Amino acid sequence: MKNTTLMRILLLLALLIVPTASAHAQTPNNDDVVLFGQNYTLSEGETLNGSLAVFGGNIEIQKDAEVNGSIALFGGNLSIEEGTAINGDIAVFGGNLTITGEVNGDIVIFGGQALLESTALIDGDIATFGGQVNQAPDAKVTGEITNNTPPNIDTPEVPDAPGAPTPPDAPAAPNINVDINPFWNIFGKLSRAVVIAVVAMLLALFLQPQLDRTANAIVRQPFIAGSYGLLIFIALPVALLIMIVTLILIPVAAIVALLVPLAWLFGIIALGQEVGERFAKAINRVWAPVISTGFGTFLLMLVLGFMELVPCVGWIPSAVVGLISVGAAVMTLFGTRNPPGILPGVEAEQIPPAA
Repeated sequence: MKNTTLMRILLLLALLIVPTASAHAQTPNNDDVVLFGQNYTLSEGETLNGSLAVFGGNIEIQKDAEVNGSIALFGGNLSIEEGTAINGDIAVFGGNLTITGEVNGDIVIFGGQALLESTALIDGDIATFGGQVNQAPDAKVTGEITNNTPPNIDTPEVPDAPGAPTPPDAPAAPNINVDINPFWNIFGKLSRAVVIAVVAMLLALFLQPQLDRTANAIVRQPFIAGSYGLLIFIALPVALLIMIVTLILIPVAAIVALLVPLAWLFGIIALGQEVGERFAKAINRVWAPVISTGFGTFLLMLVLGFMELVPCVGWIPSAVVGLISVGAAVMTLFGTRNPPGILPGVEAEQIPPAA
């Protein structure tokens, strides 16, 4: 592919996490469009002067319509009819792409299929990750079609057996070439962020008050929460070893070992809820708790994941956030009570008088 393709796809990923315009389906405008759980249709003859991102919906670009911007789609199908013109790049994650019109840009498909009809014209490159491209005989692609595979290792040739009685020469060191594709790291971080964001939206439907208590503990007592998390990180291996040695406490050790990752997940989602609410306030928007929790968790995990790829930073931010998240979940017993001490702005639970 061209050297500029990676930068273009990174710009598409940035479009996914920055809602730059209000989401009004079925209405073309002169700005970017971001939709969650909705379908988008650009009607016949209309023009969209901006980029388009859709989560969990389908996109239909009807005949003679035009899009002057990039398109990103998560978990849906994209249809581009004959006579249309897409002047930008296209990224499809976990969906299918059908093209009978014209695309002036590169196309990247993660875990899906692309169908190029006989009237399709692609002025750019096509790359697939875990998918395939079905091209009609008359469909035209000016660039390259690349099907990416996992990194491969070139094994060295086996030297011939030396003839007796001449001693064999020492074999040369094998030359092993490992091809590392940066897309796999980026796709892994993005997939993790999407999965945890979906779990966060489900928890927000049923455990909203518990998430609020845990988020308050993180915001108002971050150092105490981090201390709890560090204490658990240091003491837990010793406690598990003692339980395993006693044999009878092995089931208890298994339950405790399971509760720690659950505490991390619950704390991360609570922090993501706080991030989503503050982000909505910063752009003067009012989002439903489910949307703010899911978006905030996605944004938090995506930022932490990309920071893990930065040299000299790596795991440090993720470890600090993880310790605070685990500590806050333990302090509040998964949000079932207020943390120890009196928190400013949070009323203490009322204790009924003794009979």
